[in-house]
Amino acid sequence: MGTGSGRAVIAAAALGSGIAFLDGTVVNVALRTIGNDLDASLSQLQWITNGYLLSLASLILLGGSLGDRFGRRRIFVIGTTWFALASLLCGVAPNPEVLIAARVLQGIGGALLTPGSLAMIQGAFVHDDRAPAIGAWTGLTSLSAAIGPFVGGALIEYADWRWIFLVNPPLAAVTVFIAVKWVPETRDEHASSHFDVMGAVLAAAALGGTTYALIEWGGISAWVAVAVGALSAVGFLAVESREREPMLVLSIFRNLTFSAANVMTLLVYGALGAMSFFVTIQLQTVSGYGALAAGAAFIPSTLLMIGFASHAGRLSMRIGPRIPLTFGPLIMAVGVLLFLRIGADPSYVLDVLPGVVVFGAGLTLMVAPLTATVLAAAPDEHAGIASGVNNAVARAGSLLAVAALPVVVGLSGDEYAEPAAFNDAFRMAMMICAALLAVGGVICWFTIHPHVLEQGESDTEDLDGTVGAG
Repeated sequence: MGTGSGRAVIAAAALGSGIAFLDGTVVNVALRTIGNDLDASLSQLQWITNGYLLSLASLILLGGSLGDRFGRRRIFVIGTTWFALASLLCGVAPNPEVLIAARVLQGIGGALLTPGSLAMIQGAFVHDDRAPAIGAWTGLTSLSAAIGPFVGGALIEYADWRWIFLVNPPLAAVTVFIAVKWVPETRDEHASSHFDVMGAVLAAAALGGTTYALIEWGGISAWVAVAVGALSAVGFLAVESREREPMLVLSIFRNLTFSAANVMTLLVYGALGAMSFFVTIQLQTVSGYGALAAGAAFIPSTLLMIGFASHAGRLSMRIGPRIPLTFGPLIMAVGVLLFLRIGADPSYVLDVLPGVVVFGAGLTLMVAPLTATVLAAAPDEHAGIASGVNNAVARAGSLLAVAALPVVVGLSGDEYAEPAAFNDAFRMAMMICAALLAVGGVICWFTIHPHVLEQGESDTEDLDGTVGAG
């Protein structure tokens, strides 16, 4: 942690991940403005969010596998450059269709750089410094989440929404410079150059079919998409179980801690993505906030992440991850329920801030231990795949929740711009998000091995309840 090389690894990883996370938070703030400027429907706004998440979640496993095989720094640099070029296309998009396509391309770049950021840390740091390094990465990445909505809101309100994408290329250039100059290359020396193309195609088809069915629910095409998604998911598992060198090594799911942590990730990040989507629009449509005020509303939450995420990583090393991973989501659920106070003309201090602070406290307690637990539960040679799996699950959770919840709560068409209709849908959505978070916390209490961060992959608990050899 104290070396120049260590600081460079964390800086490059945090900058690269921060760029990807930045667009996830800022785009939600811009959705109302983009909808008005490009005359987009609710389903198109969902695709502007989900097009990015779809390609990211579908290909992030391949990105992790490529990093393990060809060099984590190399794939990270390629992904960061790709992301910057796609951001330029987003910034000049003339209509919703081009913007959606550009967002899909952004997701491909994100799928290459995101798993590489964590895998570079896992591969470069000694065991005892990994959890604190991941905590530092989490805190620094959260800085982009803190600054991003504020800067993005200012750009949207006082300049043009297109600038939220056009700021990415110079940030990407700095990231690439640091990575190339100072970050050491790491890889799995036993990996080959084989590509699991069929697995990647089937993963994309499974998520794409399911997402399309949820967003476009109601027509014959939705039922066709359901069939495509289901058959592709079955085919993906069949191909990965028979593939000589799969992009997803199914055997890592034999570890109970790894599997449970990823189930919890699906639920928690699904709730997180849907909450962000609904609260940001609620503040603008119902509460009358501008883009800048809506973007700044969550700054206290991300300040908590910046200040205490690294401490949460160290705490989990001392007491084990079970308590943070159980109580973090439960505290987040309480914060989501406090968002029910947000209505027409709310007081920020009385009606918005309590939910932001409580939610942020739970998120801070959970994030670093979750990432460290997932990586510790997998063998070091599969660090990229383990990181890719967890990132894919997180994005898939957000993707499916943002696609499904508007349907579940009865929101469609242009109702995102109608205060009364959206307010009713918002309240039901918050109740569902709180339930998902609570279930995620309870799962962790009963399934997470309390000493996984001490033991590493050599003696963590397998699905049959025995202690295995990793």
